[in-house]
Amino acid sequence: MRDFLSKTVTPIKPSGIRKFFDIVSEMEDAISLGVGEPDFDTPWHIRDEGIYSLEKGRTFYTSNSGLLPLRQEICNYMKRSQNLTYDPKHEVLVTVGGSEAIDIGLRAVLDPGDEVLIPQPSYVSYEPCTILAGGKPVIIDLKAEHDFRLTPQELEDAITEKTKVLILPFPNNPTGAIMEKEDLEAIIPVIEKHDLLVMSDEIYSELTYKGKHVSIASLPGMQERTLLINGFSKAYAMTGWRLGYVCGPQAILEQMTKIHQFAIMCAPTTSQYAAVEAMKNGDDDVAMMRQAYNERRRFLLHTFREMNLPCFEPYGAFYVFPCIKEFQMSSEEFATRLLREEKVAVVPGTAFGDSGEGFLRISYAYSLENLKLALGRIADFVERLRKEQGK
Repeated sequence: MRDFLSKTVTPIKPSGIRKFFDIVSEMEDAISLGVGEPDFDTPWHIRDEGIYSLEKGRTFYTSNSGLLPLRQEICNYMKRSQNLTYDPKHEVLVTVGGSEAIDIGLRAVLDPGDEVLIPQPSYVSYEPCTILAGGKPVIIDLKAEHDFRLTPQELEDAITEKTKVLILPFPNNPTGAIMEKEDLEAIIPVIEKHDLLVMSDEIYSELTYKGKHVSIASLPGMQERTLLINGFSKAYAMTGWRLGYVCGPQAILEQMTKIHQFAIMCAPTTSQYAAVEAMKNGDDDVAMMRQAYNERRRFLLHTFREMNLPCFEPYGAFYVFPCIKEFQMSSEEFATRLLREEKVAVVPGTAFGDSGEGFLRISYAYSLENLKLALGRIADFVERLRKEQGK
């Protein structure tokens, strides 16, 4: 059967996130802090709108680009949150999650051999999607001493004559790092100098705990060279609804819509009606969830300080990225032992790129009760390791 398999697809490794999730699902009394999924139910008024759309028989295909009322609400959101103006008919595409937008965005702009700059640690899909689109991933290793932010020099050093796209994964999964306005302004001259297209993945934009999220598209000269990707999974607790969107230049959106048209047709109709309600009346829900995440974030940081386990302060998303290099074992080995000995599942940092070695991703999209129980077990494990190593 190997003769039938694609030589492009076969070498790509499966997601390192799911490995531990699958193990913990079969382990009694285990606690998983591994999956990046809100523990909140989708707010009732949003679910109710989806139910109402079904009751009204709204089960037809929508436009390939998505319901026009939803695209209009997305534009309204962009205006009030980032002061960005988009044309709902030509510059917005509704997708099956933000992941589809990443995939078809890369396919729409890459030719074989084009290079894509991917700061890591970062979301697991960027690198394989680049390869599947015929591009070449070029990894920029982000550093803890820079709070995992992208610096102008790191960007400049990675660029070649084949560089075409820069992916900006902020707020970041897995580190929780953010890029503030001044950080973005610092890299813009490099982007313009080398005429790069930016793919800005802002799925965690509403989950920012230091000021307000700033999109690079909102800064002078950047809207026309930015694909801004966002969605409903994280901010509105709508992971299973599978709905995202991309805003960007009409010329690129036309090609993305073509791929979307042939591969998908349109995003789920029921989800789109629910998303209209989320955009119109969901701001209070987002604020409530953000406050709860922030309380959990502060609890985890306080607990890691008590453990004397280094962890820079994350200001976005719902992850912490503690350093376990003192134990002189790989992230994979640490996570495996923690799961086996304490029944707590976390994700090795290497699931998000080689630069994640020596770190763990721990999600705080879980109840405070579960977090306290899990962190107690982690503290016991860390203390035991230190005694084993004579520390």
